[in-house]
Amino acid sequence: MPGTARKKAAVAGPKKTAVKREAVQPDLLTSMLTVITTSLDEDKGEDIVVLDLVGRANFADRMVIATGLADRQISAMAHHIEKKLNEIGIKRILIEGANGSDWVLIDAGDVVVHLFKPESRELYGLERMWGTDLDGSEDEVAVGQDEEQD
Repeated sequence: MPGTARKKAAVAGPKKTAVKREAVQPDLLTSMLTVITTSLDEDKGEDIVVLDLVGRANFADRMVIATGLADRQISAMAHHIEKKLNEIGIKRILIEGANGSDWVLIDAGDVVVHLFKPESRELYGLERMWGTDLDGSEDEVAVGQDEEQD
């Protein structure tokens, strides 16, 4: 391959480094999910669903999806989750869309939280994309549903 080292590197493309995510400690994952779902329930989040992503995705172990009725409610839910996760020692939390959006994404590492307005949740259909209907397994857990039905 003729050319300078720089040209050879450009032709070869980026170096492929396999970065494997370490498994999260089950106690930490449980406490994160408890904090998140409790916070959402306290902030009147609706249709809270927790999806198990183990074996399906390498970016997180769980996905939490909830609905809020207004931009301000969704933004407040995101900031409350961030504050409460900081209290239990989770510091690297990324929030996208918290300044008034139909969809707010919270990336807490092992748990990804999606907060939607009802019409956006229906439009994007993350439960259909990542839900158990594709696998035929029972990994999907609804939170706060049985309290309302009793």
